[in-house]
Amino acid sequence: MDQGNTAFLLIASALVLLMTPGLAFFYGGLVKAKSVISMMMMSFGALGLIGVLWVLYGYAIAFSNEGVGNFVGIDGIIGIDTAELGLAGVYSEAMDVQGDFPLIAFAAFQATFAIITVALISGAIADRAKFGSWMVFAGIWATVVYFPVASWVFNFTLGDDGAVVDGGWIAYTVGAIDFAGGTAVHINAGAAALALALVLGKRVGFAKGAHVPHNPPFVLLGAGLLWFGWFGFNAGSELAADGVAAIAFLNTIAAPAAAILGWLVVERIKDGKPTSVGAASGAVAGLVAITPACASLTPGWAILLGIIAGVVCALAIDLKFKLGFDDSLDVVGIHLVGGLIGTLYIGFFGTGVGLFVGADASQLGRQAIAAFAVMLYSFVLSYAIGWIIQKTMGFRVNNEDEIAGIDTVVHGEEGYVLTPSR
Repeated sequence: MDQGNTAFLLIASALVLLMTPGLAFFYGGLVKAKSVISMMMMSFGALGLIGVLWVLYGYAIAFSNEGVGNFVGIDGIIGIDTAELGLAGVYSEAMDVQGDFPLIAFAAFQATFAIITVALISGAIADRAKFGSWMVFAGIWATVVYFPVASWVFNFTLGDDGAVVDGGWIAYTVGAIDFAGGTAVHINAGAAALALALVLGKRVGFAKGAHVPHNPPFVLLGAGLLWFGWFGFNAGSELAADGVAAIAFLNTIAAPAAAILGWLVVERIKDGKPTSVGAASGAVAGLVAITPACASLTPGWAILLGIIAGVVCALAIDLKFKLGFDDSLDVVGIHLVGGLIGTLYIGFFGTGVGLFVGADASQLGRQAIAAFAVMLYSFVLSYAIGWIIQKTMGFRVNNEDEIAGIDTVVHGEEGYVLTPSR
């Protein structure tokens, strides 16, 4: 066992887990003061539920393959390794390490990906979703959407010589490059967010400028925590403390930094003033875009990607007003759009494979297949799940509770108690 790589992977896992509380602050600051508890609780609810489901059967779905002998399903598409239910297999092998790190460390790392992906979706339904219904959606969505898609992108099987011999169809059959989850995490969550925004409908009084972030310092704090955790997300996906991880690490600085500048320039031109919320949103847009490409770009191309993501995402968030869907906290404009930009960008500028750096257009085709397949799969199933929940147990609170603020109605708490109770 390589203790350095094992320590690296465990630290990366802790960093990615921190992203979910960071997301809670980021989203919490963006909503109105009377919804901050509800918003943050959806992130913490996802952390609790998906963490348990991952151990029980999520890993067994996401990292199953026909060659293990306990596989049930369609190899490369969907299935489950019954020997890994409850992480039984990786637990029993924890002290018998065949590679650089115990496989259970990898299982822990991937658990944090599942948690943050589900939590991301919640921003699209801020101010108007029932917590219980959200938890039902989160559990079903993780089971039928995220776990299979994670298998398509992250799953692999190594041969006796250490080379990849099989894996999920996006990474292995199609040959798309997604180093850290541009498709499985961001496009996946962004498409689900669009579906739920359509199912739940618009907030009361939905209009441009009607819903102002109540706490920009929370937004900046959340963005900072997300950026900090994202180094584990991107560099950690190399699964080794080596040069590729270092490239991913540096690009995780360069692209978001450039995206901040791109977003602020757009704000200055459009609205006359660069804002703190814009800076935070630009950083997140750059982080989203660099996620699939962080190990496939030179730092210069990473800067260009960041600028493009910052500019395009800053413009894309206004589409909800033109198209008439209420994506409350711009999950679609940042994660879906940013994920698409970063995934397709590899086909243009990816080292050794990009159309404009000496290769042909074949990689761009592979990237497009991966991006749009995940987007379509996630949107259709997310809409169906959300629609069934809305028609049965109800997903949206009534208008009176929404106007009053749903913290006290749903959770019996207030984010800010301005006068002492007696």
